[in-house]
Amino acid sequence: MTGKKRIVVGMSGGVDSSVTAWLLKQQGHEVIGVFMQNWEDDNDDEYCSIKQDALDAMSVADIVGIDMEIVNFAKEYKDRVFSYFLKEYSAGRTPNPDVLCNAEIKFKAFLDYAMALGADCIATGHYARKAEHDGKHYLLKAVDHTKDQSYFLYRLNQAQLSKAMFPLGDIRKTEVRQLAEQAGLPTAAKKDSTGICFIGERPFREFLQRYLPTQPGDMVTPEGKRVGQHEGLMYYTLGQRKGLNIGGAKDGSGEPWFVAGKDIPGNRLIVVQGHDHPLLLKSTLAMGDLSWTLDEAPAAGDYAAKNRYRMADAACSLSPVVDGQATLTFRDKQWAVTPGQSAVLYDGDVCLGGGIIR
Repeated sequence: MTGKKRIVVGMSGGVDSSVTAWLLKQQGHEVIGVFMQNWEDDNDDEYCSIKQDALDAMSVADIVGIDMEIVNFAKEYKDRVFSYFLKEYSAGRTPNPDVLCNAEIKFKAFLDYAMALGADCIATGHYARKAEHDGKHYLLKAVDHTKDQSYFLYRLNQAQLSKAMFPLGDIRKTEVRQLAEQAGLPTAAKKDSTGICFIGERPFREFLQRYLPTQPGDMVTPEGKRVGQHEGLMYYTLGQRKGLNIGGAKDGSGEPWFVAGKDIPGNRLIVVQGHDHPLLLKSTLAMGDLSWTLDEAPAAGDYAAKNRYRMADAACSLSPVVDGQATLTFRDKQWAVTPGQSAVLYDGDVCLGGGIIR
């Protein structure tokens, strides 16, 4: 995008979006900041930083010299993201709300709002890049592969990508902090937020129990031997090791226990010993609810994929897409492939899209 633009920046009160706004202002664009309030159920307790984040965003806007608005998207968030999150958990799956938040809030509700303000495009502090070729918009990994967030953006379509800017895609995180310091931004040393936006740093199970009542049942080995009790299948995820509270090894091996499966009709949690137990390793996965960044499914063939955010790309082959479903077959077995999470497909640095693991 060349020339002076009217750009609306999603300001979160963190260092990334602060530097995004500063960079665009330095480049001579007309910049407007918008702080999205996506959650308001209990944002006054010790775990939720929304008030502080809004104040930080306002002081950054002040220093950068831009106008900033606080816009409430809590209703849209509850309807489009949180209700899905609860539905998936109660079905025993492990959803990724950040993926949905990008597709439904940041690049839909927020994008619509920005366009109504007469914006040419929106910008966010995501670590990703974009390229245009033959009229198509390609989503690419960030230069800083350790911070790349294209995984969370894989559900964006051509219309959304055409209006998006990712100014940090070519910059390393360490440089972003340096720029913030040079510009005198109050967020320069602010630590990155972790966890799901509406849960913040609070204990996850405690949060979920407010919405989904406990349904205790047996923890069993694959052979059916009872080794403990779980509080409800929705509170556990495949590959989980912490919080199982199973006393020492039952077979004397001393190996830690891991969640390996869920028997939903029987309300039983299947646990195994050892990180590399065969039940934790899979060479194929099925995915549905597919979404492709180029608005069409890639041809069947060899690619790379991630089936969770913090993992290296794994070589795989994609089956032909039939009835909105596809299968990935991996060269090496993958650990704890988790239903409800996203499998995201790459061709080199190009993020092609992906789907929800079945």
